[in-house]
Amino acid sequence: MTRRPSRHALAVTAALACLATAAGTLTATGAAAHGRPGHGAPGHDRTSRLEAARVDRVPTPDPAWTDCSAAFGPGAECGSVTLPLDYDRPRGETTDVALLRRRATDPAARVGTLFVNPGGPGGSGVELVADAAQLFSPELRARFDVVGFDPRGTNFSTAVQCFRSAEEQAAALAGLQPVAPEGREETAAQVASLTALARACSTTGTPLSASMSTAQVARDLDVLRRAVGDEKLSYLGFSYGSYLGAVYANMFPDRFRALAVDGVVDPKAWRGTLRTAHVPTFVRTGSPQASGAALTALLQECAAAGPERCALAGLGDPAAVHRAVVETSRTTPVAVTDPWTGADLEIGYDALVSVVQSLLYAATGPQVVDLLLWAVHHLQQPPTEENAAVRAEARALLDLLVQQLVGEVPDAEEQRARSDAFGRAWPPYPNGIEALTAVTCTDGLHALRVQDVARAAERIEREVPDMGASWAWLSAPCALTAWTARDEDAWTGGFAARTAAPVLVVGNTQDPATPYSGAVALSGTLPHSRLLSSDSWGHGAYGTSACATGAVDRYLVAGELPAPGTWCVGDVPAFPAPPTDSARTFGSAPSLPEVAPRPATPPLPDVRDVLTR
Repeated sequence: MTRRPSRHALAVTAALACLATAAGTLTATGAAAHGRPGHGAPGHDRTSRLEAARVDRVPTPDPAWTDCSAAFGPGAECGSVTLPLDYDRPRGETTDVALLRRRATDPAARVGTLFVNPGGPGGSGVELVADAAQLFSPELRARFDVVGFDPRGTNFSTAVQCFRSAEEQAAALAGLQPVAPEGREETAAQVASLTALARACSTTGTPLSASMSTAQVARDLDVLRRAVGDEKLSYLGFSYGSYLGAVYANMFPDRFRALAVDGVVDPKAWRGTLRTAHVPTFVRTGSPQASGAALTALLQECAAAGPERCALAGLGDPAAVHRAVVETSRTTPVAVTDPWTGADLEIGYDALVSVVQSLLYAATGPQVVDLLLWAVHHLQQPPTEENAAVRAEARALLDLLVQQLVGEVPDAEEQRARSDAFGRAWPPYPNGIEALTAVTCTDGLHALRVQDVARAAERIEREVPDMGASWAWLSAPCALTAWTARDEDAWTGGFAARTAAPVLVVGNTQDPATPYSGAVALSGTLPHSRLLSSDSWGHGAYGTSACATGAVDRYLVAGELPAPGTWCVGDVPAFPAPPTDSARTFGSAPSLPEVAPRPATPPLPDVRDVLTR
């Protein structure tokens, strides 16, 4: 359910000293800056005896780092550790966790190891760190060994497998729709497939599927901290990775030196309560509303920018044009060239809605959504002689955009080498939906029946057209009568621990997946936390401005907190001024801004999954 970030994504400016007011500091900053534990906040909580016993009795594992540059690029080191499947049974079944490390580029100034998580749930930390040079600032890479790990059950770690084969999985899930079902027949097929998924994960997928809660990953993370020789953890988590950070901070409140979370999930909403259990997980967290609000803001910005900066505004009211294009796409798909094969593909309703939603995750998303809708609008028009020139321009533009989104043809040799680096089978069993579902289902409270989620999806779709239902369906397999695999050691405690070191919480007002209110909620719950706010486009704030990136870096490296009430503004405007005073024109080889998904990747289908031949 996650995608590998673009290799050019989130290129961060080297000018990191933007915020003169960011003068707050952690307790004992000097100690923290050299990787030594500080004195901690007065009256802080301590790791419970139970959790300390669970993780501390596990012998410190050796990742056995090996050079895997051939698979993951120059300087990559691969490792793997074997950990208990159940920390209450340390001598029982085990699971392997895969790691990728890139060493600090300035070893003399090295602080320690920075663990990163890209979100999902189920995103690959290994793949994230493979592209560290494009995703993290030079300052961060200079001062830390950056380590990504694939949480248990996912990617290059021991992968959860709910069906006996990929063929059996494909047959069982044949009723799933690319985005969301429409009508009684599609809904019935969707319910049947998701019920089959839940039952398979509750039988064939066990015991691993019942041992993938975020609390188990937090315990793994504490053992991994020891495995790299750090006395205290340094961590940066995006999107769902913010929930992992919140759980770790509350389970091990005295075991981290710096912990930053960006694109924050409201942890109480993610877990749910008896009163909210009937509400689908991602609806509880406000994800559909965030997607709708981001799109609405984009269209309003387009109207304000005018046709000189936003092409859609030249066609009429952008909101009305968007609505017309989306509705027309249901009956009039447009052709586009498959960049891998050269064959014709079609962009219909599912593809258009999915691509627009995905593009909202990028800082350059507004510009690309503008161009996408402009092109699709013109290709929906009759192929008359007077429309021929503009349709040719639109087709060229759309082909170029899809080429960017889909990327180069996968290198089978490179993919096999990556699997071989961790001793994984080739081709891999496709378990993305199973991994996301296992984490979501074991973490929180859920509805009674899958059909209950179907009704909730209908309601949220009316509130947020096109995008609402897809978010609701993600947790449908978790219905109590379908999913019966339980993790008795999932986190059920609160989120208000008095941590020894403060937590940096980063929220973005234009976030299309995790609304700004989630960051406000977490910072208001954690007593020793600081909120950094950003008004920027895309999912999360790191990498959207020198201001936000620099503030996060200074906290992680030197322990400096931004001043209370600090706001950053994205460096990339929604619709930049054109290079000349003339209105924007589109030629046969138009220039597109880089499509740069955030490291916290969305639980959305890949572009190719929603393009039809």
